[in-house]
Amino acid sequence: MESQIGYYAETGRSRDEFDQGLPKAMSAYSAFRKEVYRDGSLSSKTKRLIALACGLQSGCTRCTIGQTKDAVEAGATKAEVLEAVSVAIVMGGTAVSAETWRVVEVLRELGKW
Repeated sequence: MESQIGYYAETGRSRDEFDQGLPKAMSAYSAFRKEVYRDGSLSSKTKRLIALACGLQSGCTRCTIGQTKDAVEAGATKAEVLEAVSVAIVMGGTAVSAETWRVVEVLRELGKW
C-alpha cells in the first residue's frame, strides 16, 4: 500500500507548482488559510479536527491526509481524531466510512495507531 504521507508530499509538490502560476491569488489564499488555523476562540487542534471531518465529508483525499497529520501535530490524540471522524461518518454515511482507512494509515505512519 502506498504511503499516505508520501502521497500527500508528492501531490503537494504539484500543488506548489500550480500556486507558482498564480502567485498573487495563491499567496492571498495561503495567508488566509494560515490565519484561519491560528489559535483563537477555537484552538488550532479543534480547527484541524473540524477540517478533518469536513475533508472526509467532501471526499478530498489530500484534505483527509493533511488534516489528520496536522491535527496530530497540533496535539490531537488518536481518540480525538477517531471522534472527529465519527462525526463525519454520521453526517456522510457510507461514502465517508469508506475513506476512514486513510486516517488509520496516516495515524499508523505517524506512530499513533
